[in-house]
Amino acid sequence: MSALPVRKLRTGLTGLTAAVVAAAVATTAFAPAAAASSAPTTHDRTQEAIEAAVKDGVPGVVTQVRDGNGPWTGTAGVADRRTGRERHGQDRYRVGSITKTFVATVVLQLEAEGRLSLDDSVDKWLPGVVRGNGHDGRRITLRQLLNHTSGVYSYTEDPGLGEKVFGPGFFKHRYDTWTPEQLVSIAMSHKPDFAPGKGWHYSNTNYVLAGMVIGKVTGRSYAHEIERRIVSPLALRATSLPGTRATMPKPGGRAYSKLSRDPKAKIHDVTELNPSMAGAAGEMVSNSADLQRFYRVLMKGDLLPERQLKEMTTTVSVGDGAPHIRYGLGLVQQKLSCGKEIWGHSGGIHGSSSEAVTTRDASHSLALNFNGDWAGDSGAVLEAEFCGEGAEEAVKAPGAIEALRSGF
Repeated sequence: MSALPVRKLRTGLTGLTAAVVAAAVATTAFAPAAAASSAPTTHDRTQEAIEAAVKDGVPGVVTQVRDGNGPWTGTAGVADRRTGRERHGQDRYRVGSITKTFVATVVLQLEAEGRLSLDDSVDKWLPGVVRGNGHDGRRITLRQLLNHTSGVYSYTEDPGLGEKVFGPGFFKHRYDTWTPEQLVSIAMSHKPDFAPGKGWHYSNTNYVLAGMVIGKVTGRSYAHEIERRIVSPLALRATSLPGTRATMPKPGGRAYSKLSRDPKAKIHDVTELNPSMAGAAGEMVSNSADLQRFYRVLMKGDLLPERQLKEMTTTVSVGDGAPHIRYGLGLVQQKLSCGKEIWGHSGGIHGSSSEAVTTRDASHSLALNFNGDWAGDSGAVLEAEFCGEGAEEAVKAPGAIEALRSGF
């Protein structure tokens, strides 16, 4: 359930704080189309960057781009280490925290319909749920949940949960079902990171709570509302919210993790898992074409009225550690080395690290996935695609707030 660019050791292994960026992916490109005048003349550098990710250890990568000259797909490495099956452009994968943009979009649609306000307290919709060890839902707004300024502790940073979900206990607990109430309860057993509105910290608990609010307001699950309001109208046929289903839909490959900080640790197949551990913070499955379509339509204003899209793109600082990144409402603004701005989100969940971004005018988009969570650099791929020649001079830095969070 990550949040933006992909990083090394992406799945938050036992509460590990994401250290650096992640996600470049590699591929044997399909015939690259000539790029628009505002983009590199070819996608050659993007191809080189994703191939570098495979050399770095990522088993396989799929990257898709759409610009003024249409779509381009690049792949590298393998989808299945056992059979050697290559990655395909249509591959579906777990998208982790890219789920958050979908959840935030539904909350903003509900605001546009007059059914809630971003300034409502969490307690108004979930009375008594956010309490304990200094947490107080009466002082936290829905806006603060969506932009991670609530101070609510992230349940994925809990050491005990980390051992079960991200560490050695994974194989014993991979099929366990977690309710949103259980996940919030884990967060409430810790002190908040700061008083509401007095800082910024990426917290998966924020979006579990946002999903619960959608359920309370509509009388239907957040998954139902995402499917009804976004997935179905946009015909995102590769996109689903699996709930507790552990298996992956086809077509798709395998997902791999070391489940350890030790770079020499054994590589495990972690494809099957019960994604209720992520819930509204990161359970979704999609593919690169669907993700690009979603972000392009969103940024064009076709999913939200002008006022709500302005709210979504009103950003806050994520701290001095990442001055090139700002966070809106489930949406990340990122400035690249060449000065270009891109908007989107990253996502990471066991053995699957993803990026989905677009320019503000939706004219140039990219979505990628690599099926390993311990290597690769997504920032390098973004720089290569959107900056081209200028990417050579880029200072290597996290592609987004991946460096500031743990967990999905």
